[in-house]
Amino acid sequence: MPTNSTAVPLTGRLLSLDFLRGFIMVLLAIESTGLYDFLNNEALNSPINHITTQFTHVPWHGLHFWDLVQPSFMFMAGVAMAFSLTKQYANGVTWQASFKKTLIRCGWLFFWGVLDYAVRPKGLSFELWDVLTQLSFTTLIAFLIFRWSYARQIAVCVGLLLLTEVLYRFTNVPGFNLPFTDQHNFGNFLDTILMNKINPGGWVAINCIPTSVHTIAGAMVGKLLLSDGNKIKPLLIGALVCFVLGFGLDMLGVTPIIKRIATSSFTLASLGWALLFLTFSYWWIDVKNHRQRLDFFTIVGMNSIFIYLFFEIVGDRWFTAYIRAISDGVLGWFHAGVFLKMILSSACIFGLEWGLCYFLYRRKVFFKL
Repeated sequence: MPTNSTAVPLTGRLLSLDFLRGFIMVLLAIESTGLYDFLNNEALNSPINHITTQFTHVPWHGLHFWDLVQPSFMFMAGVAMAFSLTKQYANGVTWQASFKKTLIRCGWLFFWGVLDYAVRPKGLSFELWDVLTQLSFTTLIAFLIFRWSYARQIAVCVGLLLLTEVLYRFTNVPGFNLPFTDQHNFGNFLDTILMNKINPGGWVAINCIPTSVHTIAGAMVGKLLLSDGNKIKPLLIGALVCFVLGFGLDMLGVTPIIKRIATSSFTLASLGWALLFLTFSYWWIDVKNHRQRLDFFTIVGMNSIFIYLFFEIVGDRWFTAYIRAISDGVLGWFHAGVFLKMILSSACIFGLEWGLCYFLYRRKVFFKL
């Protein structure tokens, strides 16, 4: 059991993790209302456009704040898994039993990830680009090597990144032999095999290989936080190493930072930011004990899977448009402009979604996979 002031009790919750998950889910819930795209379009050619564009994905090469959301989510899934598995093993749960639970969880993640994009206006569709589908793969990999030493886990991460580089650079499939060109890379080719289609936005299913590094690293950090000794220094060193490697590969022209195909440089750079986010939150919340006024985020974070599926499936296909129609209709009585309608309707949509999380929180109902 940890004994120093910066250690996390085995039976306690990591409040900084709940906060960060909630923060990310709040950002995603607001994004699902269409507010960020609207504000970015409104801010075109204005001085604040450099801020609003940070809430959009980079078209191809580069890195915006919004490109860090998915890697951070997968990283935090790894941290949470470390706490869960450590508690299971402490309570006498066997590796085989944990493996069975993990397989079931990964199966559900895969199911919901596919279902998220399965229903289209023109019929059913099979797609593997959802974050939950990717997470089903990365979680399984992180679990299988969870008990390995840090050195061996880091070696696996290096191997996954090298494998990604090899697949993109040396497969040389005709028409898909341009490693870092949209619609003409190996990831696009593999999608034609898996799904008989290519994502027009450039996203690829093979991202699950390099982004496994995010979840593995999260599990390693989770074990570190449950151990004795200093936590902050190794986390900061890890973030610095990832920044140097990730941005260095990009600046030297070796491998460009491209989120849509999760290049090795992107994986490392985004992991550096994820480590930095968690380090600061852990230091501020769990070490310095600044735990006031976090409920707004933690209430959402403790039901992250539920609210994600809600705004992705129910919200996207019915709830968002229904609430916006009511809100815009009422505001129309007062001759409100388009800008005010968008702001207030988005606030109504998000407010109701947050209220749903609060309702579940008060009744101690937490959905887990």
